[in-house]
Amino acid sequence: MKKQLLIEHISKYVKLSKNEVALIRSFLKLKKVRRKQLMLEEMEIQKYGFFVISGCLKSYTLEKNGFERVLQFAPSGWWIGDMFSLKNQEPSRLYIDAVFDSEILLLSHLDLSNLYEMVPNLERCFRLLAENAFAASQRRIIETVSLTALERYENFKTRYPDLFEQLPQKLIASYIGITPEFLSRVLRELSNDNLR
Repeated sequence: MKKQLLIEHISKYVKLSKNEVALIRSFLKLKKVRRKQLMLEEMEIQKYGFFVISGCLKSYTLEKNGFERVLQFAPSGWWIGDMFSLKNQEPSRLYIDAVFDSEILLLSHLDLSNLYEMVPNLERCFRLLAENAFAASQRRIIETVSLTALERYENFKTRYPDLFEQLPQKLIASYIGITPEFLSRVLRELSNDNLR
């Protein structure tokens, strides 16, 4: 049943026969992940792509001072991974861990390559997903360099309302590229402006 979420996700992009669905399901591995459990560390080669069934994972880099720079949140129904490491089987520059207790499906790079041969529509699905991810990354870069911290915060709130309600402010601050202290100051100023 838990694998069905991924099948529904793929079916938004391409049609699958019953045999193809059964084949895809046979390659998936279900894993329970505890809050803060690391799924990938810097310099580790990513062997699996992660599809989130429940909970939320995040990818991030660590600065020298230990500050996390969040690159992506992956709630239920999302993929997450270091695509460079996964595709090229080279050491990752990212960390991936669970924000909350989560359940994920694992799909290895090798299994995905084999599935592309056996289920040709799957390659089209992943191409469309890659296009969407690239467009979202491009939009995020443009917003990071052209919008204020408050505008980026409001965009996050509008774009990801469920995540906004669940995540700690410090993770949202990291994602939009500011410190938690600066976010607190911005929100305090906004609150004071609204009281006037």
